[in-house]
Amino acid sequence: MSFNKITIVGNLGRDPELRYTPQGTAVCSFTMASNEKRKDKNGMQQDFTTWFRVTVWGKQAETVSKYLSKGRSVYVEGRLHVEEWQDKDGKQRYTLEVNATDVHFIDSAASAGSEGIPVRAAAASGQGAQGSRITAGNRVPPAQAEIDEDEIPF
Repeated sequence: MSFNKITIVGNLGRDPELRYTPQGTAVCSFTMASNEKRKDKNGMQQDFTTWFRVTVWGKQAETVSKYLSKGRSVYVEGRLHVEEWQDKDGKQRYTLEVNATDVHFIDSAASAGSEGIPVRAAAASGQGAQGSRITAGNRVPPAQAEIDEDEIPF
């Protein structure tokens, strides 16, 4: 028995690209980055970024293409494989590729706009939650939002 599954949480590095196979199946591809902090060999805290190429198929590909854009946070599950190739200088290169089976949008509804408008389009048009312009300064993180004491379960 064998098992190949990867789970990644990160941000899109570019806008998704949607295309169709000759049979009419939707295929969407995008790059995403996953970041982690760890100490380097000198003991200094460093940010390390791993880039992935992601491919999504079918109806989910159309949804991803419609609602995701560069910079958006996303959760991806799928199968991982390594693509090996040579660059123009003849150096051996490797690309991590994910054939996604499940994609979840992480950004809140306020970030994406109240009517499913992608972040960039919502910010440019001034639409979003309560019709306010979407900027990092006017979004209230969920932990800081007002909570009615009657809603607390204990």
